[in-house]
Amino acid sequence: MKSVREWVFSQLLSRSSVSSRPLSGSDGFYNEPQYDEYDDQGSARSASLEASPIPSDTSNTSGGNLGSPSLQQFPDAEFHQSQHGTNRRQNDPLAKVEDLQVNFFRLLQRLGQSQQNLLVAKVLHRMHLATLIRAGESDLKRVNLSSSRAQAIASEQEAVGLPQLNFSCRILVLGKTGVGKSATINSIFDQAKTITDAFQPATSCIQEVVGTVNGFKITVIDTPGLLSSSTSTMKRNKRILLSIKRFIRKSPPDIVLYFERLDHINVDSGDFLLLKLITEVFGTAIWFNTIIVMTHSSSAIPEGPDGNSVNYESYVSQCTNFMQHLIHQVVSDSKLENPVLLVENHPQCPKSVMGEKILPNGQVWRSQLLLFCICTKILADVNALLKFQNSMELGPASNARMPSLPHLLSSLLRHHSLSNASGMDDEIDEVLLSDVEEGDEYDQLPSIRILTKSQFEKLSKSQKKDYLDELDYRETLYMKKQLKEESQRRREKMLLKEQNLLNNGHPDVQQEASDEPVLLPDMVIPPSFDSDCPLHRYRCLVTNEQWLVRAVHDPQGWDHDVGFDGINVETAMEIKKNVFALVTGQMNKDKQDFSIQSECAAAYVDPCGPNCSIGVDVQSAGNKDLIYTVHSNAKLRNMKHNIPNCEISLTSFGKKYYVGAKIEDTVLIGKRLKFVMNAGCMEGSGQAVSGGSFEAILRGQNYPVRNDNISLTLSALSYNKEMVLGGSVQSEFRLSRSLRASVSANLNSRKMGQLCVKMNSSEHLQIALVAVFSIFKGLLRRKATGREIVDGG
Repeated sequence: MKSVREWVFSQLLSRSSVSSRPLSGSDGFYNEPQYDEYDDQGSARSASLEASPIPSDTSNTSGGNLGSPSLQQFPDAEFHQSQHGTNRRQNDPLAKVEDLQVNFFRLLQRLGQSQQNLLVAKVLHRMHLATLIRAGESDLKRVNLSSSRAQAIASEQEAVGLPQLNFSCRILVLGKTGVGKSATINSIFDQAKTITDAFQPATSCIQEVVGTVNGFKITVIDTPGLLSSSTSTMKRNKRILLSIKRFIRKSPPDIVLYFERLDHINVDSGDFLLLKLITEVFGTAIWFNTIIVMTHSSSAIPEGPDGNSVNYESYVSQCTNFMQHLIHQVVSDSKLENPVLLVENHPQCPKSVMGEKILPNGQVWRSQLLLFCICTKILADVNALLKFQNSMELGPASNARMPSLPHLLSSLLRHHSLSNASGMDDEIDEVLLSDVEEGDEYDQLPSIRILTKSQFEKLSKSQKKDYLDELDYRETLYMKKQLKEESQRRREKMLLKEQNLLNNGHPDVQQEASDEPVLLPDMVIPPSFDSDCPLHRYRCLVTNEQWLVRAVHDPQGWDHDVGFDGINVETAMEIKKNVFALVTGQMNKDKQDFSIQSECAAAYVDPCGPNCSIGVDVQSAGNKDLIYTVHSNAKLRNMKHNIPNCEISLTSFGKKYYVGAKIEDTVLIGKRLKFVMNAGCMEGSGQAVSGGSFEAILRGQNYPVRNDNISLTLSALSYNKEMVLGGSVQSEFRLSRSLRASVSANLNSRKMGQLCVKMNSSEHLQIALVAVFSIFKGLLRRKATGREIVDGG
């Protein structure tokens, strides 16, 4: 049994919890200051944090009954100590959450609900996560034990009936006329609180209905019924909603109940306009704490299109999805999920042993409605106490997004090679030019006899290997010879053009005529429409211009009339001597999304001197935003094996600008070894990031014919006063004549990394079993993760 001192101290603590604003959305019903609790007349008042007055007369406890002792019985030191503890507790948000937990467990006991209920378990889990986010390291142990401690305190307080339960709930009802709002209010209080009428609207003005249910106070705001939206009823509905908004401005509700008739929900075509009008008047935040109530849930279910009866559960699910879809359309957001409750107010409705009405699915709806309201109010109070009320917004994605500065810097540091007039990399030309000076090995090879398939099968295993190795060696030399001849032709063509310009002032007309494109014959089109070859969908005109326009084909598309997902445009042209322009773009459009990516650049390329370029890149970000990037690059080629480079960029996203710069140096050692070192920084929106990398690349012996290489990269990134070091290894090599492999691995100082192995083969189909094994392991891992989430939730 408690002592008198403990009882007074518990009385002090029981009044330290403070209710807060009920809505947790980004906006609300009102734009004025909020208040916390409400008196019987609905007027706003702030919560009292002091103990109620104690009578001056004294009485002793006898027979287990507690008296009302006077404060003079306690020493002054003990009184000040208890008062100091109360003041410290009322300033601790975690202590207030613990008081809410105690109230929540007491309410669950009064409703006869246990923690095994799915809704109760979700509320407790969200409360626990919220307190963990706001708690410090010293409070983690206290938070982990708060639930069990609160349950024990609640059981003890309910056993003795003290202190008095400090919990109230304010409910706003909305809906069309005749859906059963007033009848549901009477069922909640289990007595006739409002007037009902089955043939005409019963509520003509806004009124508050106050009562006590299971020992806690409930205030219901009954409102006039709305009419199905049309041109004649729109003004009336808006006038009613504005009057409701003015009424609740000083005393906002905790929960909103939106009513619909289950037996008439599919035949009503004006719900969307009505829901849209409610959203325009109250804001999207009204749907955060809204419960959809479907009345007449025991009425006869409409027949299906074939005239047969419809299953009750499937019909309810269809109506629920329909209502949720309408709300998603109104708020332009599909993340919101409103709870749905079935209600039946008919006097002939079956009742349980406790006298509560039972639905056809066996559910007792009154207790479920009270549980929904309590859970919604508790979560809203926790969000307000821990300052989570603005953490979620409804509607389309906000335009005030910020791009990732580390991502912008990594894109800037990525090596971009400038192409010369031929479109081939300068480094490849240097390697091929050095090979030309060494001579051509392919012409010095003796002739070889090509065997037929039957002749090849007669060879021994070692002979087959030697024969294939010889063919592979000759193929490599032949491809190298082709690249050398192509590079030499381009150089001769450029020298001839320069010579003609010096002699005559214009290029040779015969030389230009030989470069005109040749019209190829059209490919044979199959007669069937849905064939595997989609060539009949695309047509293009061959002109002398250097524009290449292609359709981006979507093989999984449904639209047979169009058959492509976007358009790709490319062109590269020489404006004047050593000045080139490059334009590349792709546009994708379907019924919902639109995206565009384009790169435009102009470059001055001197084969023996410096190169410089300037470009503009445009990229879509979402459905409406565009990212613009202007960059300029300068590369010095005064030294043959050392190529310094510098670049600056300006990125615009929304109304924010980001400026970046980098320096880079490339060192070539022979034909196979290359070192690349760079460093850069990016600033914008009051933030800055800097970093750099060192990369060493070792190419294969047959480069550039075979692209075998191995590279080692070390990087450093500094962002928000934190340094992240990383390293990566990439390798691409040829295991055999029909098998290639690619291996990449990276790891950073945060102990985050990735390992990727790719293999490509034209003969060894058993390698595909590795993919089957990986998919199977991924499914098992996902299944285990989903089981952990279910168990933890």
